Amino acid sequence: MQEREVVLTKREVEARLVPNGTEVMIPADSFVTVTQSLGGSFTVSVNGNLARIEGHNADALGKKPLESSFETPEDGTVNENQVWEAIRNCYDPEIPVNVVDLGLIYECRIEHDTEDGNHIFILMTLTAAGCGMGPVITEDVKTKVEHVPNVDKVTVELTFDPPWNSDMLTDEARLELGMF
Repeated sequence: MQEREVVLTKREVEARLVPNGTEVMIPADSFVTVTQSLGGSFTVSVNGNLARIEGHNADALGKKPLESSFETPEDGTVNENQVWEAIRNCYDPEIPVNVVDLGLIYECRIEHDTEDGNHIFILMTLTAAGCGMGPVITEDVKTKVEHVPNVDKVTVELTFDPPWNSDMLTDEARLELGMF
């Protein structure tokens, strides 16, 4: 993650307000402050609000999109380490810790040779049941895992049983958040 950076938007860009998830358009030539740049997406401060801009719109901030460089297994299988790496590139827009270290991933199952080919099933939660960014975070997980070689289908299911609590944080997350 970088220091905060003020940038001028190069074009109109779609964003989602944090924490409610409302879609907004940020006009071209707007000054925004990049507060978080992790996993290829950007959290910006604009007009007193936080908003998330997806990585495919990085050019609107004068940035380059994050490119994955996974090697493709020749046997047609899915590399589990690549799946976990993809998930670790997903971040809550308000917290500089990936969803794995936050303890949001309850299950990740790779099913080879199903009707749909190689299917990845992910069961996850959110830090709060009413999180407006929930659909954005789950879609981010789905999209990033879809880019892993040989993945044919991804299903991300959201649950709140058991509810998330801070005991689910990894030691690395606790350290990053100053909880040690």
